Amino acid sequence: MAVYFFEEPEHAARYQKYRPSTPSQLQEGLASHFDKVVGIDLSEAQIEEARKMDGPDNVSYRQGVAEEMKFEDGSVDLVTVGAAAHWFDMEKFMKELARILKPHGCVALYCYEVPHLLGYDHCSDHPTQIVQDLFTILKPYETEVNSIVWNEYKEVFDAITFPDKERAEDIYVKLKKSISWFIRYLNSSVLYQSYQKEDPENAKASLEKVEQRLLNALGVSSETVVEFSMKYFCVLASKPE
Repeated sequence: MAVYFFEEPEHAARYQKYRPSTPSQLQEGLASHFDKVVGIDLSEAQIEEARKMDGPDNVSYRQGVAEEMKFEDGSVDLVTVGAAAHWFDMEKFMKELARILKPHGCVALYCYEVPHLLGYDHCSDHPTQIVQDLFTILKPYETEVNSIVWNEYKEVFDAITFPDKERAEDIYVKLKKSISWFIRYLNSSVLYQSYQKEDPENAKASLEKVEQRLLNALGVSSETVVEFSMKYFCVLASKPE
């Protein structure tokens, strides 16, 4: 499924623009702390989007899979994965981590929940319910992959075989974005893309209804900037010596 969605240039471009943790953002944040940073993605379209961004000279990108990263044995200090570990074959991924990480090398796997609007709890048509109504429509398209995210990576944590591991939960980040950004964020989700491929007319109508309900409830325009809160969760582990 990951290949089917993210190999499409249009979806990859939308994901790069409207998601908070895209490949280029993650890798460039690490560039000042490491001599060499390599971003890997299964989707060539995602890699092309990352390469379009200006970034530090010590950052590069290449297509590949998490279960076979093609680094030398014991050569990697840190492996980070943003909003993607739920797609992995965790057994194979752990074997690859054990191979490529240096002794005491670390792995950090994180993801996030759907942004939550702040400051509008007084609305009779509550923003949270409006979004939940969309996800009720999208429920038939859920898979085991989605359940891993809904469970905040509990299954991912259990699959980590390194004894030194921990979870970091309830990490909240505030961001100011427009309502139109939020609608495009929802549009970029794999669940919505599944719905759109199967029933484009009703998918479009459903998202338009969400936008209109939000605008009516909040009394704002599509380009009004509002405050969101995003909850992150993270799995951290270290390879034994």
